[in-house]
Order: sequence, then structure tokens, then C-alpha cells
Amino acid sequence: MALVLGSGHSDIPNSNQLQGNGKSIVGRKSANYHPPIWGDRFLKSSLDDLKPDALTQKRADELKEEVKRMLITVNDHLHELNLIDAIQRLGVAYHFEKEIADALIRIHNTYSDKEDDSDDLHTISIRFRLLRQEGYNASPNVFNKFKDGEGSFKKSLVGDIRGLLSLYEAAYMGIRGEDVLDEARVFTTEHLKLALPHLNSPLSTVVELALELPLRKRVERLQSRYYISIYQQVKERDDTLLELAKLDFNLLQLLHQRELMEISMWWKKCDFSAKLPFIRDRVVECYFWILGVYFEPQYSRARLMISRIISLTSVMDDIYDVYGTMEELKVFTDAIQRWDRSTIDQLPDYIKVHFCTLLDAVEKFEEELAREGKSYRISYLKEAFKEVSKHFFIEMEWLNSGYSPTLEEYTSVALITGACFMLTLVSYIGMGDIATKEVFEWAKNKPKLLKAASVVCRFKDDIQSNQLEQMRGHVASCIQIYMKERGSTYEEACEKFKRMAADAWKDINKECLMPTEVPMPLLMRAVNFARVIEVLYQHRDGYTNSMFETKDHISLVLVDPVPI
Repeated sequence: MALVLGSGHSDIPNSNQLQGNGKSIVGRKSANYHPPIWGDRFLKSSLDDLKPDALTQKRADELKEEVKRMLITVNDHLHELNLIDAIQRLGVAYHFEKEIADALIRIHNTYSDKEDDSDDLHTISIRFRLLRQEGYNASPNVFNKFKDGEGSFKKSLVGDIRGLLSLYEAAYMGIRGEDVLDEARVFTTEHLKLALPHLNSPLSTVVELALELPLRKRVERLQSRYYISIYQQVKERDDTLLELAKLDFNLLQLLHQRELMEISMWWKKCDFSAKLPFIRDRVVECYFWILGVYFEPQYSRARLMISRIISLTSVMDDIYDVYGTMEELKVFTDAIQRWDRSTIDQLPDYIKVHFCTLLDAVEKFEEELAREGKSYRISYLKEAFKEVSKHFFIEMEWLNSGYSPTLEEYTSVALITGACFMLTLVSYIGMGDIATKEVFEWAKNKPKLLKAASVVCRFKDDIQSNQLEQMRGHVASCIQIYMKERGSTYEEACEKFKRMAADAWKDINKECLMPTEVPMPLLMRAVNFARVIEVLYQHRDGYTNSMFETKDHISLVLVDPVPI
């Protein structure tokens, strides 16, 4: 039941089965996953077609310098906050990390040690959010001035939609115990919903998107694509910044398309869809998933590496969860624990396909990293992969024996099979020198941030996947276990785990406040894994059933360029 695990309608397969070691195998499950929806779409272009135009790149570079000057020379506090916010929402902040960091440390030093005399809700809210995002522990007490004598937020705020929206976004940067932010979230949500039918575009669109998912939980590339079309309708927009955002999005899209072509070629060569027809053939969805974890150009190699690993994890998940017999899975698990080619002959033919591909991929990573003196990273990948495999097998033992684990037992295993721990660690494999051996040790020990991100991933997945998985025949989810232990209804159980996921986000926010155990670019990989889950599992299991929202999201980010 992995992070990439989803649901599918089950049936009893007919006698037309795969064969393992020449023996006919019967009694397998089948999930009837829908076939891939992209076909060879990302294989049809040539690399020449995906190269950036030199004039476009030159113009983008000129615009970057103009925006950098704007950031350095802006002298109005509110204008500076709005400019940073727009740059971040439009997806070009990675070009201006130093300038934004310098601005926010100055803002923090200016406003952290004295009482703010501003009464503007938008100014105070956006400043609080931007500082928290940067890791500064800005005090939520700044919002107490907006309460009345009875301790409730003032009714007069209801007409300030911009301020309400900014407070709403700020409230999602809260940590445990910050009651004023919990109250702010409830207050703003209620009044933004009431106001929405009466708002005009583009404000109505921004509010609608925020109520769907706050900025803290959004996938950055998707958010940028949405906001570019919104920002061009804003009267106060900066046309230089807008032009840069459009050109940069399209230039990055070309890079991402080149990467996806390479991953798609690798996947087609593996021929999993023909050799293992029971799996979810979702290589494009896997790449989109990883693009949500990091989209910036400097992480290209890291994306190419982990896209292979998440795809292979998905295949492994389906072998355990859908197709393999207990005898086969035991041999498979033992082979992964030994990580040795000499075990291949003991495996059924269909499992050999996966195991050989896994070993080949990891060996290539190791060869590449060895040239940089970083081959030690591969040992962490192997150990993390072994751990996930071992816990997959535990879940299958539970199912096969009819054992019903306690919630505590289930959680200890399911947080591992959710694969967030493993994938976060593996996301560092292809990164630069910032990912030191100490960082891998930190990730290996499952720090609080990774635990919190894993809780979000596991429970969001369980809530959306639960009913169809139980139809197929699956180890009990947290929903069933909680209902049994507490005598609760299905709805009560779902609400319980939604609250736990919300609290986990507060822990994520806390662990991203300075001083942090590792640099922020590394922490953000775990944050972004949680964000991807929020998007993919918002309405359904959008990984397994990718024909709806996920297809639209992929089209926006990886297929359709922004109109210039």
C-alpha cells in the first residue's frame, strides 16, 4: 500500500494468466487499471524541437535583470511585499533567491522587535506568511489587534476581501498551539465562501483557488500556470514580470519535455506494459509527481533519477498488492534484501523483469555518482528500498492470514509503505553538494519533518483509496481499523484522519522554522511530496485514475505552452 498505491475495481481473473517459471498460476487478483492515456505523446518530438529559441532565452535574461533591479530598488514596504508575493506565485522566484532572502531578513529585522503600527490586514498577513515561508518564526500575536472585546475576529473585516484572503493564506503557515491562526482559518473560510458568489474576476478566481487548496498545499508549477492567467487580468500588474513569467514557464516546459522524453524512452525500452500487463502504466504521471517535488533546472539530474525509482516503486507495489502469490512475494522480498543478481534465477519470470530493471538503474546511478566521489549515496537508496519491500510483505502477510492489525501496528507499517520516507531520501541522490552524508543520515533516521509528511501522504491516500481497495481485497486501512477500534461511523473515521493530516501540516511548518536541522532546499523536498499528495488525492486517487483532474494538470504543465 505505497504512496503511489491507488484503487481499482477488482474482478476474478480468467485462466489467461502470466506464467512464472513455466508454471500456470491461478487465483490472482486483478485491478483492471485503465491503460496509459498518453501513449507515445512525449516520444513524438525530436530533441531539436525541444531546444529553447535563442532570442526567447536572450529576452528572458534581459527581463530577469529588470526584475532583479525592481527587487533591489523598491522602497515602499507594501509594494515590496506584493512584488515578492507575485514573483513567487508566478513561479520565477528561483531566479531571485538571494534578493528575496536579503529583503525578507531586512523585513524580519525591522518588524520583529517592535509593535507594528499598521492596521492593514493584508499588509500584516502577507508579511507574516512570507516570513514564515522563509523560515522566520514570525509571531501570530500580530493578528490579535483584529479581534473584538469578546475575542472574536471583528465583523468589520468581512468587507475586506483582499485582507481576508491574505489572512486565510497566512493561517495555513501555523504550528500547533497557535489558536489565533486556527480561529483565523475558520473565520476567513466562512466569509470567503459567503463572499465568493458576489466577487468579480480575477479576484473571484483567486479566492476560488484558495478555498480549493491554500498556497501552502499547492504544487508550484500548477499554481504558476494558473496564476499567470490570473495576473494578466490584474490592473496593477507589472508587465515586465508578467512577460518574464510567461517566457520562463515555456522555457522550463521545454526542459521538462526533454526530460520526460528520456524517461519515456527508458520506460518503453523496459516494456513493462507488455511484460507486466497488470500494473498501472503511469510513467508520465510519475514524472509529473516528481516535477511537483522540484521543477528548477538545477535539479534535472535528480528528477531523471528519482522518476525511474518512483516508477519502479509503483511496479513493485502492484506486484505485491495486485498480482504476486505469497510464495512468489517471499522470494521477491528475499531477493531485494540481498540485492544480488545471483538471486534472479529463483524469481518468477515476470518479477525478473522488475528486479533486473531495478538493479540496472541503480548501477547506472552508482557509476555516475562514483565519478563525483558520491557513490556512498547509493547505499542509502538500497536500504530504503529494502525497508519498503519488507513492509510491503508484512502487509501481504496480514492480508493472507486474515490478521487485523491494531491502528498502532498498521500506522508503523503503513508510514513505511507509503514510501514518503524512501522517496524523500532518494530525491537527494541526484542533488548537488548540498546533500551531504550528514543529510542522508538525517533522512535515514526519519526526522519529525519526514514523519509529518508521511502522515499527510498516508492518510490522504487512505481516505481517497479506501473503499475501492477494500472491494479488491486489501489489508484493512486506517479507516476500517479506527471504525472497529472506536465504534465510529465511516464519516467520523474520515474526519479523524483529516484532522491528523491537518495537524501533520502544522508539524511540517514547525520543522521548517529556523534554526533547521538541514538547509531549507532539502526540507522543501518533503514539503513538496506532501503538496503533490494534496493535489493528486484531492478529489479521488488521481494517480491510479488519472483520466480526470490529473490529465488536465499534466496538460497544463507539460503539454500546452503559455500563450504569449
